Amino acid sequence: MISYQFEYSERLRCAFIGAGEHSYRNVYPAFQYAPVELLAVCDVRIERARQYARTFGAAAAYGDHHEMLARERPDAVFIVTSYTEDGQVQATQLAEECMRAGAHVWMEKPTATSLAQVDRLAEVSARTGRQLMTGLKKIFTPAIEKVKAIIETPEFGRASSISVRYPQAMPPPDERGDDWRMIGFLDHLFHPAAILGHLMGRVDRLSYEWEPRTGASVSSLRFESGAIGTLHLTAGSAATSPLERVEVVGEDANVVVDNGTRLTYYRAGATIPYGRTGSFVVDDAMAPLHWEPEFSLGQLSNKNLFLLGYVPEVLHFCESVLRDEPLTKGTLADVRRIVELYELYRKTPSGVVVDAP
Repeated sequence: MISYQFEYSERLRCAFIGAGEHSYRNVYPAFQYAPVELLAVCDVRIERARQYARTFGAAAAYGDHHEMLARERPDAVFIVTSYTEDGQVQATQLAEECMRAGAHVWMEKPTATSLAQVDRLAEVSARTGRQLMTGLKKIFTPAIEKVKAIIETPEFGRASSISVRYPQAMPPPDERGDDWRMIGFLDHLFHPAAILGHLMGRVDRLSYEWEPRTGASVSSLRFESGAIGTLHLTAGSAATSPLERVEVVGEDANVVVDNGTRLTYYRAGATIPYGRTGSFVVDDAMAPLHWEPEFSLGQLSNKNLFLLGYVPEVLHFCESVLRDEPLTKGTLADVRRIVELYELYRKTPSGVVVDAP
């Protein structure tokens, strides 16, 4: 059951760096359902910071985050910012500065552009004792959380393969050394890569084929567990098409998520003998199970803040910090797997098989 913000007896004293459109739609509104006391908003556009502070109930607005950190001394800072002119993630340095100032950090993806930067953040987190979480919303969606629970049951068997579909172009080979030209790919790779890592673990082998007109690609993956998979980046698909599809196959069972909201579990045990079976209907005990939300009532369960994982990820961060417990999702270890995959793409030509270091 979800609590509303005003129902929490203990709240996390938070500040927010960033007053952009994405955070306005998806992150600030999630605070309605989280133990957050929003102290201040900071943005280089001070008037925008003041507008957001008024809208979302913060008492103060700042144009400089150093001043905000010194004056407010928040328990935690949320960071949703953009990129530098040379293609670096602004939030990487901001997160380090916030941890050094004594605040835990929730930051929107991407966390960083290189493994070296991720490892530096991990060192600062360990040295300061401050936790850092990245908003890997896909692994907090109700559908993917249910997939994770299903594939860990004995009935599903060992996960043997996975297929993930996501609409994203890969830049041409001669542009992959340019951080700025690769930043869009990195930004969006975080979504399918988070799902792959969460459900299947670390990728230890990669090869792919790249289509030059649209930038689409199909990757063949092998995981440390021995399972295999494909990542189909469907650049060129219609804007009206469902964007995503995830399928995990076990042993005589598989589970599918279409469009992030339609979940079907094809359970083990059914038999349909070829050539002699007159009905597709199988016994109830082994029939497929299907879930999807309804959109007639004003429910929390059909709001995008819940369907897309925003509220669950904010809650996980806030509750972990308040309880002084380690994060279990959206961790720097999760991020490292994603950036490792990104670096494999950057250095690997199409058609070449490469093992992760």
